[in-house]
Amino acid sequence: MRGKQTIRDMILSMAAIGSVVGVVYLFLPNDGDADADPTKAVDYSVEMVTAQRAAPYPVLVPQGLPEGWKPTSVSYKGYADDSWHIGFLDPDREYVAIEQSTEAKGKFVPKVTHQAEDTGRTQRIDGETWQRWEGAKYDALVRLDKGVTTVVTGTAGPEQLARMAAALERAPSSVPAPAASAPAGSKEPVRAS
Repeated sequence: MRGKQTIRDMILSMAAIGSVVGVVYLFLPNDGDADADPTKAVDYSVEMVTAQRAAPYPVLVPQGLPEGWKPTSVSYKGYADDSWHIGFLDPDREYVAIEQSTEAKGKFVPKVTHQAEDTGRTQRIDGETWQRWEGAKYDALVRLDKGVTTVVTGTAGPEQLARMAAALERAPSSVPAPAASAPAGSKEPVRAS
């Protein structure tokens, strides 16, 4: 008789626990949209301003990309050869990154392209000559300019890499220069030149 009570008590306990779990699930927030994109867009404006102020080269950012491009990562590392990075997902959910650095091309490009290699071919994009690199994981477009290497790389196809390269422009000057103060006793402000 005792054995039947333990089984019955166990079943009642399981039912009580299941009810509590069901109630908690109903009241916990969930988005309910299983098709929602879990990748969140990032705002790269703060890091862009930091890079503009610190980098010894013109920082490049994309301007005028068509709808569907989503910035997903950004960083500026002054301690690591002034490395600037912005990562995007293109409309087909392929990865495209902009990488800039003062590090030697021979070290920097293989590092950011996951060991892609120079094909010896070039491509003209908006009047600029880019080297074509190809690899098992990432392909890339590479441009050298006055001590800085710019790389557009990722899993996206050559058309999307070229589209990103064509969209690159010098980062907009979003922070006004500080006004100079007037010398003591002067009524006229000093203009910065």
